[in-house]
Amino acid sequence: MFQRYVAMGDSFTEGVGDELPNGDVRGWADLVALGLATAQSEPVGYANLAIRGKLLGPIVAEQLQPALALKPDLLTIVGGGNDIMRPKVEISSVIDLLEQVVDTASATGAQVVMLSGANPSRHLPLGSLMQKRGDALAQAARAAFVRPGVILVDNWADDELELKKYWSVDKLHMNARGHARVASNVLRSLGVPVPVEWEARADADAASTERAQGTAAYYREFVLPWIGRRLTGRSSGDGRAPKRGSLEIVHVVSPR
Repeated sequence: MFQRYVAMGDSFTEGVGDELPNGDVRGWADLVALGLATAQSEPVGYANLAIRGKLLGPIVAEQLQPALALKPDLLTIVGGGNDIMRPKVEISSVIDLLEQVVDTASATGAQVVMLSGANPSRHLPLGSLMQKRGDALAQAARAAFVRPGVILVDNWADDELELKKYWSVDKLHMNARGHARVASNVLRSLGVPVPVEWEARADADAASTERAQGTAAYYREFVLPWIGRRLTGRSSGDGRAPKRGSLEIVHVVSPR
């Protein structure tokens, strides 16, 4: 079992969309850490270096060495989702960066888990472009990382996660249900039991934050600010510190 878990990534790993009543975000990586701690008697340390809005290049440049300095025996990496939303992207360059993480972390003895993001294209403006690029990235990841020494959790191929009920109001980030399902996918890939109460709890948490969103309001609240950041070279993660920059012991409590 694992006692030092470090997560790298962007908003997906940070947990955006799975907001708690106090304004903090939870997310699948927090739930994976909780699942690991629940399944064993030894304490589990958990760090989450993810920062929303990050392209994969900065994720690798800014998070890989700090992650390895924490001496993880389990490291998860997700990235490329923001890259495929830019006007131009080279899928081969994304895979090269992911291979850098896998090779460097594996050489330390850490178990590396590579995740693909879930597929939001059914609900997004210009979703067909996202679908095409996401398919290409997922196919390249399967070719590169279905191999000994790395576990690939292929959320892009999880058709259930495409359903609207798993997505938050911005249609880009998953809600509590979605994050709980991804956490379950990860734990199963590691052979770790999934807490039986997660599904009901995630349904309650997701339902409590769902609301109707008209087209004009959606574009005003989510799309236009996103376009504004792209035009000015800003990111939603500018000035943000990592979510959980050091290993902290996971306390086994209800995931709410």
